[in-house]
Amino acid sequence: MRVITQIGEWVDRRVQLGAAIREAAGHHVPRKTASWFYVFGSAALAVFVLQLLTGILLALVYVPSAAEAWNSLQVLNHDVTLGWFLRALHGWGSNFMVAIVLLHMVQVFLFGAYKFPRELTWIVGVFLLLMTLGMAFSGQVLRFDQDAYWGIGIGASITSRVPVIGPLAVKLMLGGPIIAGATLSRFFALHVFLIPGLLIAFVSLHLLMVLKLGINEWPMPGRIVSRATYAAEYEELLEKDGVPFVPYAIWKDLVFSAVILLAVAACALYFGPFGPGGRPDPTLIQTAPRPDYFFLWLYAMLSLLPASLETPALLIGPVVVIIALLFLPFLFGEGEKNWRRRPIAVLSVLLIAISLGTFTHLAGYAPWSPQMNAWSGDPVPDRFLKNTTALERQGALVFQLKQCRNCHSLGSQGGQRGPALDEVALRLTQDQLIRQVIQGGGNMPAYGKNLSPAETTALVAFLMTLHPPGYLPARDAALEHISSTIVSPQH
Repeated sequence: MRVITQIGEWVDRRVQLGAAIREAAGHHVPRKTASWFYVFGSAALAVFVLQLLTGILLALVYVPSAAEAWNSLQVLNHDVTLGWFLRALHGWGSNFMVAIVLLHMVQVFLFGAYKFPRELTWIVGVFLLLMTLGMAFSGQVLRFDQDAYWGIGIGASITSRVPVIGPLAVKLMLGGPIIAGATLSRFFALHVFLIPGLLIAFVSLHLLMVLKLGINEWPMPGRIVSRATYAAEYEELLEKDGVPFVPYAIWKDLVFSAVILLAVAACALYFGPFGPGGRPDPTLIQTAPRPDYFFLWLYAMLSLLPASLETPALLIGPVVVIIALLFLPFLFGEGEKNWRRRPIAVLSVLLIAISLGTFTHLAGYAPWSPQMNAWSGDPVPDRFLKNTTALERQGALVFQLKQCRNCHSLGSQGGQRGPALDEVALRLTQDQLIRQVIQGGGNMPAYGKNLSPAETTALVAFLMTLHPPGYLPARDAALEHISSTIVSPQH
């Protein structure tokens, strides 16, 4: 013990952190605050540390390559000693972290801990929740199985609907026009470097503000928050009924965090890791991918909402919710904290919880969107093949073999999720068709990686024949103007 003490003193003389650590450990908190209702923040921090440690170990084996990602997870599951358990710890740790952060936010909201002077603490907490969800989504993408592929596709579809910057944001997210190796590299960098770095920075800032501003007192009925008097009242409460954080409060944090970590390990041991499922393949239409549980409510909304409401719900709903959360402490920064005297707050939490729970439950029954249940094994009707060239007939064969009619109808036969293609040549030019097939867009995935250049050329050639008799296919107006200028220079 003497040697350890001497080593500690030697280190402290150089880094001089001992005083700060002792001050943090001995800072006073209200006695009633040292309760089991205030342990969620510490548990979230403990699970985050678990995620960092298991993530580092997984990164030693995982290969962020479209060709090798799926194989590297198979190696972890079957060849590396306890690799499956390590993956399971990381996957279940992600689930627990999302759940605990949500519970912590609900507890802070109901206890009025977002009110003066802790407005910035709440705002940082909102960003921590968003980054936790970002970690969860990017982690699912790294599995790069069928669920992950369609998850990226849906994410790209949502992003593409953002006005003005949507297409640019999609290219930035995917690392190019299609889902490929660059996409996986982008998400690996997000999941391993960018988001964890931001989380560490925001967690540090969050803890600093908790130490400087103190832990929220127990919300007693009738104790009104006023900006003019709160600081003096809080100091008086600490003097009369304050206890050191260590040991009065920390033991509850440690016990609860240990229980959570044991629960994570138990789930990992019993249920095992998440996936990976089948290899990613957008041409495999016998699929019903589902996201991880924290995004199931969004999956159900997209499946059940009419197509006309998808874009407003996706672009307006989340923005309104985030803005409301950020402005909450400024609009309601004073007044009553006790949840029994704030019925609107309680009803809001209940309404959100019931809505999310209902949509999450419905996700188990909601149809996969886009709906791909139409039969496309029948040959292309003869009337679409009359007077066509060999290249165009080859394109019709590609159209049939790639099962395009699972989403698109042709001759009133086929899927209804995508637009009918009977007159597609009137709506899109040849270049636009090529871009749509290769890059995707809307609810259509990108097929550039699954079609050879020859197949793409033949398919587009066939699509260009799909227009009523007597009508010419669409052409680029700018090219028409250039062509007419060359032919008639006087104009």
